[in-house]
This record gives sequence, structure tokens and C-alpha cells, in this order.
Amino acid sequence: MNGSALHKTAADCAEELPGAQLEHPYNLISALHKSMRGSDPDAALYWLTRMLDGGEDPLFVARRLVRFANEDIGMADPHAVQQALAAWEVYERLGSPEGELAIAQAVVYLATAPKSIAVYRGFNAAHRSARHTGSLMPPAHILNAPTPLMKDLGYGKDYQYDPDTADSFSGDDYFPDDMDRETYYQPTRNGYEAQITERLRHWAALRARRQRG
Repeated sequence: MNGSALHKTAADCAEELPGAQLEHPYNLISALHKSMRGSDPDAALYWLTRMLDGGEDPLFVARRLVRFANEDIGMADPHAVQQALAAWEVYERLGSPEGELAIAQAVVYLATAPKSIAVYRGFNAAHRSARHTGSLMPPAHILNAPTPLMKDLGYGKDYQYDPDTADSFSGDDYFPDDMDRETYYQPTRNGYEAQITERLRHWAALRARRQRG
């Protein structure tokens, strides 16, 4: 076999595929997903209708919209997942064709929502830490002490109930004693995460001030 046969381009391979394979649902859902991620509601509606007209199960699309809302929008618009779930429920109640409009509405909402993968990244980073430090106990001050022995061991000692503090923020450390504090969730300035960024900065300043005494 000569070397050229081993280096076909994607276009070359596509030309050899029958039309039905080119319309594989995972190609179309990928196109829909990337159109929404690219904030293009018009392209997203096009690929949605291509899928529905081709006989794709609308509930398959609805499930993918829920995943998209969590993965690509996240806390930039916490309402996005509610919109996706609402479309899923509406379709289950109405069926086709009426319920398909709810899916289309959700597609437009998700495509035009601010985007953030900060939660997705933070979740993966926390997973990596947990795999390396999975045997560490929570700090004693946040453990419950239902027995006298646990109280003697210091469980729950000096725990502060944050909502009952002056700033509704104690600044306590909730990581294991033998683990440095980590920052997994790093919000963007997009959408609602701009407010979260300011809130986290405020709490970080309070925490630093209280640690200095």
C-alpha cells in the first residue's frame, strides 16, 4: 500500500460515503451544538430542522440541549438549564408537531445566552484533586458530633454558622487540614458570572482579613 492511500483527507472520505451516512445524526447534532456554542441562532435552527425533518427523535435533541446548557453556558445564565428542561417537558406533553416549537425556542435561548465553561473546568479540576487526596478527612470543626466521644475528639468545635455571622460569611477553611486551599471555579465576566466574580472577590478579601486576625 502506498503512502498516499494512508493520508486521505476528510473531504476525500466524505465523497466515498453514501448520502445516508453523511446525514448521520451525530454529525447533525454536532453541527447544532457548535452553532449554539458559536451564538448563531439561525444556523442552530437550520440544523435543528434538518434533524427533525430527517426523522430524529425530538427527545434525543432535548436531552442534548440540557447537556449543552450545563456544559457550555453554566453559571453565565443559570436559567438556561431550566429553559432546556422546560422544552423537554413541553414536548413530552404535546408531542409532534406542536411540542417541537418548544425545542426550537430552547435552541434560540441557548444560542443567544452568554457562554461559560468555568463550572465544567472547575468540576474537572476538583476531580483531579480528589483522586490525589481522596483519603483526607474533612476538618474537625465541620464534622457533626452526635456522641460525647466525637465531642471529645473536637468534632464541631468552633464551627461558625455563616448566616448568623456579621457578614453572613465566617471565612472558615473547609478543605482538609493537610491540603492547601485550591481554586477550582474561576468564573468569567460573562452574564451572571460577572456578579459571582465580584461576590467571590468580596469573600476572598474578608477571608484574608480574618486570617490576619
